[in-house]
Amino acid sequence: MIIGIIPARMSSSRFPGKPLAKILGIPMVGHVYFRSKMCKALDEVYVATCDKEIYDYISSVGGKAVMTSDKHQRASDRAAEAMLKIELDTGKKTQIAVMIQGDEPMLVPEMITNALKPFSENSTIQVVNLMAALSSKEEWNDPHEIKVVCDLSGFALYFSREPIPSCKKDGIKITAYKQVCIIPFKRDFLIKFNELKSTPLEQVESVDMLRLLEHGYKVKMVFSGLNTYSVDTSDDLKKVEKLIENDELLKAYLKYR
Repeated sequence: MIIGIIPARMSSSRFPGKPLAKILGIPMVGHVYFRSKMCKALDEVYVATCDKEIYDYISSVGGKAVMTSDKHQRASDRAAEAMLKIELDTGKKTQIAVMIQGDEPMLVPEMITNALKPFSENSTIQVVNLMAALSSKEEWNDPHEIKVVCDLSGFALYFSREPIPSCKKDGIKITAYKQVCIIPFKRDFLIKFNELKSTPLEQVESVDMLRLLEHGYKVKMVFSGLNTYSVDTSDDLKKVEKLIENDELLKAYLKYR
């Protein structure tokens, strides 16, 4: 069983109430849920939340939601709890859990499909993370955008909210990448991840994946050429609303507006 899990909570420090903030009349978490459901590689999609408002909204549109603890500091912790609850409820064991951040309202199904490909190509891979090219200097300097640098085999070397890599060398052109928060884990590795102690760089950067790098594990990065934007602020919300209004996928779920 391959499932998508969308962690969502109302008490975001940067944008309180963000999951239910409306984009063209539909709560943001609704956009993420409906678009994730379109991915044929997923057997089911769930929203994992500690807030009844989110649970009730997802239930009202016929979706599946799982109530989780309100003590979680990381999305991955919430996803792991939800996965185990889903297994108890369904009686089925998860093979891969795809963690899909609830602030990615422009995602398209093929992004999830592409993030899953490395598992069939290399049995040693335990976790995958999408990335996309930074589109502007503003994005590169934006602390809300998590930047990532990789080795020559496409595994993450470091994630940062600071502008990496350096652009100070004249004549050397290099593409800078940002993390896209679609992150498939093998089932047992997601559990293992949450058993690992939180690490200094994870805490200072506030990036979950650094816990793995600091403990010596590898994170396979997969490039996505699709132009999407996550929502961290109310200004981001306005930007995405303009970009998504003529989106073809939107037509499939406009009835829920």
